[in-house]
Amino acid sequence: MMEEAETVGDAVRLLQSEGFNADFDLGAAGLRCAACSMVHPVETLVQMRMFRFEGDSDPADEAIVLGLKCPECGGRGIVVSAFGPEADPVLFEALNRLIR
Repeated sequence: MMEEAETVGDAVRLLQSEGFNADFDLGAAGLRCAACSMVHPVETLVQMRMFRFEGDSDPADEAIVLGLKCPECGGRGIVVSAFGPEADPVLFEALNRLIR
């Protein structure tokens, strides 16, 4: 079993092997859990795992992979986002509230 993740793909595969199967999609009101279809404010999701990748030579390579748990149904899912200057500003702001 993979203990560490060296790439975004490794992190996603590791989380999937740990049962993070539902996805969370960003909407105007928060993140929608694919398992129960409910939209939750970002602050109510439980962050279980986090992988942050920093671009050694290119800031465009920065990314974050989160393993989240839905507070309603317990579904576990993954959110992947660019981090830093290449990030979607809406998703980045929402994730920033979650990881603080």
